[in-house]
Formats: sequence, C-alpha cells, structure tokens
Amino acid sequence: MTTRLEEQRRGAPVIRAGLGGFLLGAATVLFVLWLYRSPETRGVQVGEDGKPQVVVPSDVEAPVTPSTDPDVDETPPPTSAEGGSESRPWLKNPATAHPGDLAQRGLLVPVQGIQPEKLLDTYGDARGGGERAHQAMDIMAPEGTPVLAIEDGKIEKLFESKQGGLTIYQFDPSGNYAYYYAHLQRYADSLKEGQAVRKGQVIGYVGITGNANPEGPHLHFAIYRLTPEKQWWKGDPINPFPVLLGRGGRERLGR
Repeated sequence: MTTRLEEQRRGAPVIRAGLGGFLLGAATVLFVLWLYRSPETRGVQVGEDGKPQVVVPSDVEAPVTPSTDPDVDETPPPTSAEGGSESRPWLKNPATAHPGDLAQRGLLVPVQGIQPEKLLDTYGDARGGGERAHQAMDIMAPEGTPVLAIEDGKIEKLFESKQGGLTIYQFDPSGNYAYYYAHLQRYADSLKEGQAVRKGQVIGYVGITGNANPEGPHLHFAIYRLTPEKQWWKGDPINPFPVLLGRGGRERLGR
C-alpha cells in the first residue's frame, strides 16, 4: 500500500516544475513591462510589425548625408571681407578684380534687345540687409526674353539654387573667366553641361526663379576671374558694367 509520504514525494517534482514555470513566466512578463515602460529612456519602441526597434533620442543629432553638388549663394561671398560691421567696405567700394582684356573683346549684352546704354550699374549695391554687396548686375527684361551667350565658350555647369534659381555657368574660351546667368525661366532646348556655345546663341530665358522679385523679372549676370583650381562656383568678381560698355578700369561708372 502506498503511504501518504510516498505520494507527497512523488508529487514534489511536479509542483517544483510548475512553480518554476510560473516564476519564469512572471519574470518574463516583468522584464517586458520594464523594457517597454519608458521608450524615451530605453531607446526602444514597438514598430508596426510588433517588434522592438532602437530609436535615436531626440537630443542626438542625426547624421547628415552631404550633397554631391555644393549649394551656392546667388553669388560667391566677397573674397576680401573678414566679417564684422566695420570690416565690410565692399558695400561702398566692392572688391573688384581688374577686367583685363574683357572690355576689348566686344562682349554682348546677354539679354536680347537690350542696348548697352540702357544698362544700370547695380554692382556693389547692398543686399541681405547690408550684409553683402551685389557682385553682379541686374538686366531688367520681360519674362521669357532670350538670354544670349556673351561670347564663345563652354557650358560648365547647369545648377539650381535657392537664391539664384535656374542658373548657367559658362567658361570663356581661355578658361580664365566664368559668366554667371541666374533667375532663368528655363534653359534653351537641349542645353547641356560641356556643350560648346557661340557668341549670341540663345542659352536660356529671363525669369523670376530663385529669390527674384516676381514683379521685376531680370537676368542676374556676373563675371568672375577663376582661381587656379578652375572651380565653377569660386572666383574673384568683376563689375560687368564697364566690361559691357567696352571700358576698362575698376571704377563704377555713372548710371
């Protein structure tokens, strides 16, 4: 006959196993509750698939993937300025590279139908609340007016920026100067980078893209003497006004 003591001994393993399973289950539940109770401090959240996902805390800056094309301002910043309200003389006397032989080349006014005597010298005018100078000239014309290549050369870069809108960088035949056309409505059909262009060829159309005033469509036109690196976005500014009038020198001419 089986005694009561023997029955208790036989049932003990079953009880211990059941108790162990209960404790294990309880521990698992507590761990899960602890794991998800504070996603902000634990760095874990539940995804749409029901699985935990690690998240970056809001105070940690996420990595930034650099753009393949540098974003440039409407014109490169003055190269001679060193900052500070008292060290910005370019607002009255903008640093200007000597035009060299450009004034003797017979360059075209880059907007169809605009004669040189109608141009205004806006080079050096204050921009950005007086923080920078206008290192270009604005040629006013109705929207859609053809923009012409100022001389023979090569289309070095077609670029769209927040300030300049649709822009063209053209290198001159010597590769020493860059011509910059900005705020274009659109490019000429089939225009592409690396393309050779002829003087007077239509390369685009006057527009109001970028930060241009919609009430005043115009071509923002600039000339830069390239640095030895021949980078399309970098150079020393030249006042286009005397160049287009066939005059040399650094001085600003009367309007």
